[in-house]
Amino acid sequence: MPQASFDVARQNMVAQQIRTCEVLDERLLARLREVPREEFVPAAYRAMAFADMSIPLGRGQVMFSPMLEARLIDNLVLSASDRVLEVGTGTGYLTAVMAGLAHTIYSVEIVPEFKLRAASHLSALYVNNINLEVGDAARGWPRHGLYDAILVSGALPLGPDPAFRESLTVGGRLVVIVGAAPAMEVRVITRHETDRYSERSLFETDVPVLINAPQPDRFRF
Repeated sequence: MPQASFDVARQNMVAQQIRTCEVLDERLLARLREVPREEFVPAAYRAMAFADMSIPLGRGQVMFSPMLEARLIDNLVLSASDRVLEVGTGTGYLTAVMAGLAHTIYSVEIVPEFKLRAASHLSALYVNNINLEVGDAARGWPRHGLYDAILVSGALPLGPDPAFRESLTVGGRLVVIVGAAPAMEVRVITRHETDRYSERSLFETDVPVLINAPQPDRFRF
């Protein structure tokens, strides 16, 4: 597909998919128009970069659909001064989008080859307000906290470890996907005071479980 066609498809993605799910933040919409999603999609799926579907990455993980990606970021309510933790770098696409909306992105990926590919994509776009690391952040990543926003881009069957809440600034937002297939729930947790939080259910989805996320105990005979 010629680059001009990708550019048109990207504009159509925003107009026909993202706006229709009530994502109306103009800063986010502009960023989605700018970041070349097709450069982050595995080569075999490049022609479907803007389709309303998840894209396999290997290791049981996927690149979320554009609509889900937009809704997750929208509910972080990012500002230009925010320090953000992303758990699960994946392709680096969400990292790139958020980098244009926040001050600093700390992104942690457990699969080394994912991190290397993401670093290559981000370097090509000269995105430089990010810190990519390899590690297991399924139970939190307080190393660079406190954070103004945290996005966990994989399901947590038992919900987020308390370390995630404790890594938020006052006023900070944590967006997580909780539960088991096929009816997982996206939630936003906000820290209002040192020891006071609120939690709100947003919508249902179904995505792969975050690698190494704590699992419920299974009954054994």
